[in-house]
Amino acid sequence: MTNLTTSSSRKFRKATILVVEDNADQWFIIHWALLQRFPEVEAIWMQEPAQAIMYLEACKADVRELPKLILLDLYLPQRQMGWQLLEMIKAHYLFREIPVVILSQSSDPEDISESYSLRSNSYIVKPMGYEKWLDCIASFRHYWWEAVTLPKYA
Repeated sequence: MTNLTTSSSRKFRKATILVVEDNADQWFIIHWALLQRFPEVEAIWMQEPAQAIMYLEACKADVRELPKLILLDLYLPQRQMGWQLLEMIKAHYLFREIPVVILSQSSDPEDISESYSLRSNSYIVKPMGYEKWLDCIASFRHYWWEAVTLPKYA
């Protein structure tokens, strides 16, 4: 296992990831996988698009409080709700710079295509089983925290 306190992870001390997931059981699995494979971030959970918007709006007072990433369940519970939230985030002058990763149980090509056309940054089909979630989050962490350069706020 790699050292989780590398300089690349220290560059985002106290960084947050906003998780928008309507299913409490899915949140539980995602949260525990994040704690195991991505312990240097704080995961903030919102169950509904309106809560997520309120959270993001509250962060505008101090842009350093904005999440570094957003994990967005597509079906909240309908996919239109996920797409509407994605559209709102990507249309906002400040929020649009935050990478949004769609999480969905759907592997429907229409869902994938539409998510990218609305400017999601990635689309991940939710893994089945906790061990696969751990692998997914480890890969996710490596890519988003170590391989890419994310925008800096204030």
